[in-house]
Amino acid sequence: MSENLKSKTQKGLVWSFVERFATQGVQFLFGIILARLLSPEDYGTIAMPLVFLAIAQCFIDSGFSTALIRKPDLTEEDLSTAFYFNIGVGAICYFALFLTSPLIADFYNTPILSDLLKVTALATLFNPLCAVQQAILTRKIDFKTQAIVSLSGAIVSGSVGLVMAYSGYGIWSLVFQQVGGYVIRTILLWMLGRWKPKRKWSWESFRYLWGFGSKMLGSALLDTTYNNIYPIVIGKFFSANDLGNYTRAQQFSSLPSSNVSGILQRVTFPVLSSIQNEDERLARNYRKILKTSAFLVFPMMLMLSAVAAPLIRVLLTDKWVGCIILLQIICFDMMWYPIHAINLSLLTLKGRSDLFFRLEIIKKIVGVCIMCVTIPHGVIWMVSGSVVSSMIALIINTYYTGKLIRVGYLKQMGDVLPIFGVALFMWFVIHASLLLTPNIYIQLPLGICVGSLTYIICAKMLLKSEWADTMSMLPSKFLSLIHISEPTRPY
Repeated sequence: MSENLKSKTQKGLVWSFVERFATQGVQFLFGIILARLLSPEDYGTIAMPLVFLAIAQCFIDSGFSTALIRKPDLTEEDLSTAFYFNIGVGAICYFALFLTSPLIADFYNTPILSDLLKVTALATLFNPLCAVQQAILTRKIDFKTQAIVSLSGAIVSGSVGLVMAYSGYGIWSLVFQQVGGYVIRTILLWMLGRWKPKRKWSWESFRYLWGFGSKMLGSALLDTTYNNIYPIVIGKFFSANDLGNYTRAQQFSSLPSSNVSGILQRVTFPVLSSIQNEDERLARNYRKILKTSAFLVFPMMLMLSAVAAPLIRVLLTDKWVGCIILLQIICFDMMWYPIHAINLSLLTLKGRSDLFFRLEIIKKIVGVCIMCVTIPHGVIWMVSGSVVSSMIALIINTYYTGKLIRVGYLKQMGDVLPIFGVALFMWFVIHASLLLTPNIYIQLPLGICVGSLTYIICAKMLLKSEWADTMSMLPSKFLSLIHISEPTRPY
């Protein structure tokens, strides 16, 4: 690989890390303060319209962002066409949500939702304005600019929410926190992204973008709807308080899982694209990334599960104790998220969005069936069923990976199960350490310290290759892990 590309990749890894964890860290801190000021019911109510915003965002993007990042010979016509398409669909989505907001409020039997949705739906007008700018930055592996944008947005929006919460605005503080984030993000990406639409609409560009993106759209709609089906069902059949506890548990669990895997994927996807046609090298480096993701995420998730009780009680107070058991269970689901994501990224890398869509259909059918069986038994049974669904989905996701690069379910399990075994041992050790004292303020640091030491010692003794690979992911050695020489095609 050229020195320029090495430098870009190394810097990309660092700044992607900064963006993810600095931004999420700021949001996390603001979230803790707001959760202490507001109630689980407030968070449950605001979660109801967010489901529909997520679905609208799928239509707005329609897979065009991925198509722009992946296309070797990107033109100004491609960028401008994607921009105009995003704006048009965004406007349609806003008016659709505005008009249907009373019906959505009636569905949940929550009258305030009508007004909440009309305001939060402004995201469908702001997000399209900066989608192309963000795709360009990702394509260039410029995560420094994205980090500045994300962190600034998190600080400003969090401050808005905090001031309003202290002023007694209740749930509206969460609404304007979100809207403030959209506004700041849009402004900064226009200022720092340095791209403006220069060409007219191109039907040729649209046909390419839609040809690839439409297949991704179907998958994204299925995935987004399914990921939000639990909030929909809980909000409909249970209380806003139950939904608030569930969404808080989800947010805690997704912080380590989705962010660590997201960092690795965002940086490695454009790099591995350069060897997408070299199956042997791709398989070798794919497995290293898979093991590295598991090595980092598994212990994080199982530690979070083990210390969930003192963590929630210390940070959020006892009014949030209802989310403890949910968090403990969901961690066993979310720990497999990076494995799922990496498998699906391979299909995108290979341009097989058709297979991506096919897998999504099968997995979602299985997941919905399991959910329907568990609904009558309550929320705890529902989240337990999601763990079972995740394990079945893993078998399905790895099927085509085995077909394309001969790294199927058995090879992947062989790679990650030793890591899971060490992380699970750490989980038992943490639970044992918590029995030493009933004081939650001692339990929390004790569990974290004991768990960290246990995993590090065991990993150095039993997971030597995984430890070495993970250490080589440090910026100065990153490229030595993936062993890539000159790319076969330009970014």
